[in-house]
Amino acid sequence: MPYFDMRQRPTNNRTYILALVLGVGILYFLFTLTSNSYDPYQLVRKRKADAAAQNPLSPPTSAFRKLRNNDPSGKRRPPPVVHYQLNNLSASANPLAHSEKILILTPLARFYPEYWANLVRLSYPHEHISLGFITPKTKDGDAATAALNDAIKATQSGPEPQRFQSVTILRQDFEMPLTSQDEAERHKMQNQKPRRAAMSQARNSLLFTTMGPSTSWILWLDSDIVETPTDLIQDLTSHDKAIIVPNCFQRFTEEDGTPGVRPYDYNSWQDSTTAKRLASTMGKDDILLEGYQDMPTYRTLMAMLTKGAIREPDNDPRSIMSLDGVGGTALMVKAEVHRDGAMFPPFPFYNLIETEGFAKMASRLGYKSWGLPNYFVYHYNE
Repeated sequence: MPYFDMRQRPTNNRTYILALVLGVGILYFLFTLTSNSYDPYQLVRKRKADAAAQNPLSPPTSAFRKLRNNDPSGKRRPPPVVHYQLNNLSASANPLAHSEKILILTPLARFYPEYWANLVRLSYPHEHISLGFITPKTKDGDAATAALNDAIKATQSGPEPQRFQSVTILRQDFEMPLTSQDEAERHKMQNQKPRRAAMSQARNSLLFTTMGPSTSWILWLDSDIVETPTDLIQDLTSHDKAIIVPNCFQRFTEEDGTPGVRPYDYNSWQDSTTAKRLASTMGKDDILLEGYQDMPTYRTLMAMLTKGAIREPDNDPRSIMSLDGVGGTALMVKAEVHRDGAMFPPFPFYNLIETEGFAKMASRLGYKSWGLPNYFVYHYNE
């Protein structure tokens, strides 16, 4: 028969103390785990707080957390000296794995709610996305700015995952050459040079004001792009190209009520012998334009190489082609391209201007442009 000794043994105080410490440690761990389970956005908030700027002179792509300007003795604190090591900055095919910062820039003359709704739906973590806008000082620009402010206020005070890292709004300090923003007026051939020169000025002002030392990628997204894949950022960056642009189409309704799609942006192209010969006969202040019958260039237009239907079985969305000119409706650029000096020329640059001139300037700096003929974004239909 088994024997159990029921006599009480002497108590060791060190054993009690060790058990107490262990119990407190377990309770603290369980409390921390429980707290995190009730607050799924705690880690996001901490990362945002760690990245927040603490001085008005800090880059605008960082969220700003205002601190007291004076120390306890009453003396005003001097601005900090901050060191940035850009050699450690990456722009890779997997930006999410490296927490790479994306700067989305939009020249905005009209505000479309569909544009903003599409922007908020982007699946790339918004804590790594900064936004920048520039609006004209016109009546339409005032209305667009007011609507934009309302949308920003609603998003930035809404659910934590939808909030962006920072938002910057600029107002143009120059007059727009066109008073009307109607699509027919914007696309008149005689309006192209002054209109696109002004667009270049706006893009450059926005770029050089908002690009910070932590920016890895810049997505130029026009304010009338109302439909894109939610994984737009991940899809474009996955090709790891310095400059890459999707195909921009427009949805419309046929006369019989059938829905259809049609090419919209003709500025993404491969050059032709005819276009080069035409440019050689032009003056230094003249520009080549694409998509006009009065100026046939016979370039290979990316917009004309596909039917524009996302679910066509023979259309591989990762199919890629080299380009000599790019459009700016949804243009992804590694920030180093802009840091090296490639901007949007508001003047004829090799008889090219704005985004097409940018592609030429980037090429002169050693950067190649690429296009995705079967990957689509869609322009608003007026």
